[in-house]
Amino acid sequence: MRKFFSAVVLAAAATTMAAPAALADTSVPMIIGGGTVSSAPWGAQVYVGGQFNCSGTIIAAQWVLTARHCSGSSMSVRVGNVNLGQGAASTVDRTAASPNGDILLLHLRTAINTTFITLGNADPGTGTTNSIYGWGRPRDNQPASPVLKTATVRVTGSSTDAFGGRAIRSQGVSGAAWHGDSGGPEIFNGVQVGVCSTGENSGHDPNGTQNYASVAASRTFIRNTAGV
Repeated sequence: MRKFFSAVVLAAAATTMAAPAALADTSVPMIIGGGTVSSAPWGAQVYVGGQFNCSGTIIAAQWVLTARHCSGSSMSVRVGNVNLGQGAASTVDRTAASPNGDILLLHLRTAINTTFITLGNADPGTGTTNSIYGWGRPRDNQPASPVLKTATVRVTGSSTDAFGGRAIRSQGVSGAAWHGDSGGPEIFNGVQVGVCSTGENSGHDPNGTQNYASVAASRTFIRNTAGV
């Protein structure tokens, strides 16, 4: 197992993604604890070179939202199925990175019709409880979860993401993010407020801390790029 820094990016296939130089020795997360999800039509699995790398969400017929550090070559997605490796598939024909932090938009070659996630316009307040989602590892160096998982977290304040952008800092209540959860959503009152960026965890602590890039901080960029 690789050495973990105090804040590591949570992508799954760390060897295939482009990570910030300061975080070159990184690992990818999956939700530790929590529970599985039976339906998430907006859920997106992000692949690099045919290998699962990160989680994400579909925000429009040809746009998926994930983390900037999940970027790589030969990207593709699967959407709308909670089971890893299943769902509507499309290759990614171009990407757009937010100038405000660890947020990346993937443009799909093939449009996918499903229920899209709704994006928030403000960060949740300190003390509020949110839900996080991802196919990340459930513990230590175990494989990615075969089914989408979710957990409840409590916002403890603000922080920065892997690229220095504004982030939502939270602590696990029923579970915490781990490798493979990168790019996955943090949801508050039914809207996505964050994108999984970094985490501080030993690999088996359901009460670990995670930092999710603020959707609100990149809201104008997302609207201008994807039209939503």
